[in-house]
Amino acid sequence: MNETPGQAAATLIRRRYLRVRTKSKARRFQLVRHVDVSGISGTGVVAEGIEWSDGTVALRWCGQYPTTTVWQDGIPALLSIHGHHGATTIHWLDP
Repeated sequence: MNETPGQAAATLIRRRYLRVRTKSKARRFQLVRHVDVSGISGTGVVAEGIEWSDGTVALRWCGQYPTTTVWQDGIPALLSIHGHHGATTIHWLDP
């Protein structure tokens, strides 16, 4: 393998491990945007989601171009990108 200096450090391999189910069942939520920081999504319910029993999240965006995303690192990862420092919150529909 011919690598230039620093190339190995720049190439990160992220390994995912099978997670054990920690909750008894999946639960639904809405992603609620209180302030539209980007000027794209608007305010109110901007996405619907489900948190699976292993913590993985599937999110379905509302709007003109609905899209589905999967967050294997769960709610904390989702909010780190889309939470906009508290401008967007999770509203749980199931306990």
